[in-house]
Amino acid sequence: MRIPRRAVAAAAAIATVLPLSACGGGSDSGASAASGKVEGKITFQTWNLQANFKDYFNSLIAAFEKQYPGTDVKWVDRPAEGYADKISADAAGGTLPDVVNVSPDLVAPLAKAGLALDLDKAAQKYKKEYLPGAWASHQIPGMQGTYAFPWYLNTGPLFYNKRLFKEAGLDGERPPKTYDEVFASGLKMAKESKGEIATLANVPTIEDFGRYGVELMNKEGTGFAFNDAKGVELLTHYKELYDAKALDPQALTATPESSGKKFLTEAVAMNPGSALDLGNFKKQAPSLYKNIGITDQISSTGHANMYVMGVMVNTKAKQKPAAVAFAHFVTDATRQMEFARKVAIFPSTAGSLDDPYFTKEDGTDETRVRIAAAKSLKTAVNYTPVLFSEQMKTELRNEVAKALQGKESPKEALDNAVKACDRLLQQS
Repeated sequence: MRIPRRAVAAAAAIATVLPLSACGGGSDSGASAASGKVEGKITFQTWNLQANFKDYFNSLIAAFEKQYPGTDVKWVDRPAEGYADKISADAAGGTLPDVVNVSPDLVAPLAKAGLALDLDKAAQKYKKEYLPGAWASHQIPGMQGTYAFPWYLNTGPLFYNKRLFKEAGLDGERPPKTYDEVFASGLKMAKESKGEIATLANVPTIEDFGRYGVELMNKEGTGFAFNDAKGVELLTHYKELYDAKALDPQALTATPESSGKKFLTEAVAMNPGSALDLGNFKKQAPSLYKNIGITDQISSTGHANMYVMGVMVNTKAKQKPAAVAFAHFVTDATRQMEFARKVAIFPSTAGSLDDPYFTKEDGTDETRVRIAAAKSLKTAVNYTPVLFSEQMKTELRNEVAKALQGKESPKEALDNAVKACDRLLQQS
């Protein structure tokens, strides 16, 4: 599993471990059969985790089998490459494992096919153990139910350059929090620097529309809605930033690496990042490091965006009580805290983010970023619609580029993006 590069707060150790995108769907069968004695053999499949976390999972499985005598867990780990195709093939061939590591987009077609157990029916008693936003992340528009236990989370705070803010006549200790504040700050910074300093280095993505408060999809899950008045308003503001050079001129083709370099060279005032970036700044750009500020993701809703991984139970599992018990065991507070201490991820369990590990400063860069990210995750949501595919992200990005370049109006661009995404949705 690898975290999408948008989730730049993730540490390198997990960066190849977690594709967190979005999709959806939901159907259920056999939920009532989840009760009963926890016993028998089950198969557990993870997503490119064995190489780095073999001892952790072997220990976890041993602990489960000790707690539930008579159980036998077979662990299967699949490589990141082709993971989605492997799941599809197993589902079609009737060989899908009993407990499966999934992201929201992967659980969708399985739920539609009746292969993902509805935990709102089969495991409702566990719901209170998880953060509300995390539990909701594997729900699907137009369908009833929750189709995977939330597992580990990630998000990223923003870095900002205090010196650049101060030189523009802005308060370096009070960075912008909402999009309106970012737009105002960006235009002022561009004006004061005569277009030399941009505030942002990336074009808006679907998560930005979500954090701006745009309704991304209709409640039935049959069509997208980000071309409404609020969506057009957001893109219009980005067009203003682009024209004023408050949005970096190379944002249309930016990658996380290129935008990170812009921030490193102090050509951009704000950029998402991770504790690893802080260490890099300290070595390569000490003047930047001295002026680094850490703040929350920009949001006009009061909620940051989260990336989430889950654990699904196959409705066809022969030992369903054991499968449900094991999926819960993997994702309970104890196991999630153990995992979070091994890699830069965050637990989805209620109360875990209040642990001193996520709240107590120790003077290190890693802890500074961890605390900032953990704080925002308590109320974060997964803004990427579970039915929003990689192809749809490309369609949106292409249309956003046309609007910024003046080839289409913001309204035309978003109308075209919604049409293209709706067409892809109907084909899925």
